[in-house]
Amino acid sequence: MDKEGYEPYIPPEQSIPEFTLTSIVMGVILGLVFGAANAYLGLKVGMTVSASIPVAVISMGILRGMLRKGTILENNMVQTVGSAGESLAAGVIFTVPALIIWGLEPRVTKIFLISLIGGCLGVLFMIPLRKFLIVKEHRNLPYPEGTACAKVLMAGDAGGIKAKTVFLGVGIGAVYKFLMGGFGLWEEHPAWNLFKKVNMKIGIDAMPALLGVGYIIGPRIATYLFAGGALGWLVFIPAITIAGRGIDHPIFPATTLISGMGPHQIWNNYIRYIGAGAVCLGGVASLIKAAPTILESFKLGFDELRHGISGKAEGVRTQRDMPMVIVIIGALVSVAILAVIPQVPVKLIGAILVVVFSFFFVTVSSRIVGLVGSSSNPASGMTIATLLATSLILLKLGWTGQAGMVAALSVGAVVCVAVCIAGDTSQDLKTGYLVGATPIKQQIGEFLGVVTSASVVGWTVLILHKGYGIGSAELPAPQATLMSMVVKGVMTGAVPWTFVFIGMATALVVELMRIPSLPFAV
Repeated sequence: MDKEGYEPYIPPEQSIPEFTLTSIVMGVILGLVFGAANAYLGLKVGMTVSASIPVAVISMGILRGMLRKGTILENNMVQTVGSAGESLAAGVIFTVPALIIWGLEPRVTKIFLISLIGGCLGVLFMIPLRKFLIVKEHRNLPYPEGTACAKVLMAGDAGGIKAKTVFLGVGIGAVYKFLMGGFGLWEEHPAWNLFKKVNMKIGIDAMPALLGVGYIIGPRIATYLFAGGALGWLVFIPAITIAGRGIDHPIFPATTLISGMGPHQIWNNYIRYIGAGAVCLGGVASLIKAAPTILESFKLGFDELRHGISGKAEGVRTQRDMPMVIVIIGALVSVAILAVIPQVPVKLIGAILVVVFSFFFVTVSSRIVGLVGSSSNPASGMTIATLLATSLILLKLGWTGQAGMVAALSVGAVVCVAVCIAGDTSQDLKTGYLVGATPIKQQIGEFLGVVTSASVVGWTVLILHKGYGIGSAELPAPQATLMSMVVKGVMTGAVPWTFVFIGMATALVVELMRIPSLPFAV
């Protein structure tokens, strides 16, 4: 039992196979498969799905079902390595295709370096945060996918009635999805117009996965999420519609009049900026509130350094992290590489911005997914905030034109990958905490997943571009299109700052009401 009173499934004193060749190879293969699938999905519709639970189920099916071997910790290692590929692909396809939209053809080496450095920073910065976010906040941050994945692994390992209960849920979800998608018995995204003249619309995502997430996070956090969505769709969108009726010119980033827009167009063009502002202020508020315990985590890490440069491993197996010296060296090496390599032209100032924004938004991302899950991680909102700040700083320093745009987007791309990987890493570490995994082995597994996935994600993006054409109707790349417009807007002075400030003001009011603004902003 740890200091927080939790007894993991595999006790700390028990040592069973975990970091094995079989688990690593299987995790790498599944990571590449799910990474490629998510790359296509993200470029097609602008969203990705978490791979942790599917990878865990496939792993159990192969190791326990077909090979008749494998421990719960090996299965956990498979999903740890495998899910990294999906998250890394998400960070890349949300940003890098913007270069293609601008008419530039990024080389595979450029995409590899962006994804590798961003992925490594995402894992590195989660190392000192684990004891706070995963252990100390165990009862406050449910980490829905991480908890669900642990339940699946434990049920599969225990068998009997527990396994039947979990897989009954899987079966019900599969039948529900098949009847909805296959036979079309009901809509997946039903929506109703309340007042069509002002674009007031309400709808739901009737997906079984979201029903499961709602059950795990509980009614309190779910209510915050609902309240934020209701404010956007029932208040902000109608207000923008009414205010825009008398405006006879398009307001950036839209290219059409507000009077000719539907609710989804207004959401895509303006509510995103409100959300970005809210996420940014909510992140600052969250960081301020968590500062004492985060500083305590770093203090523990620096205490390790004083006991020896190699880092003194904690005695309890389930509390052993990578030593703090690795985090420091990793961050410094990242700055050095980004400052000198021509493939990512950000120079020293851009490299410093990458590390600063990565640490800030890794903390924010890890806390958000702890509340609402990885599938609801507003990575695009955090990337927009990064791009806005970076573009402004570079513009003030004289970086203009295409060079300034490419530098700003490169910073945003690395940060976006770090944010996505951090969200996945925190879910994996939560699963490991519940099942009794060894954190340092999971962290090494995350690095392996990042390196292998980064090696192929560039090829995947360019092959998809060659086959379908990024920016075309087949692969519209909605997230990357938005990122390209944000950077271009700052460089040309056309960013709708009013909407960003509305989001920040809204989040501030919510915080003053003693309601956490991050789930509200999502």
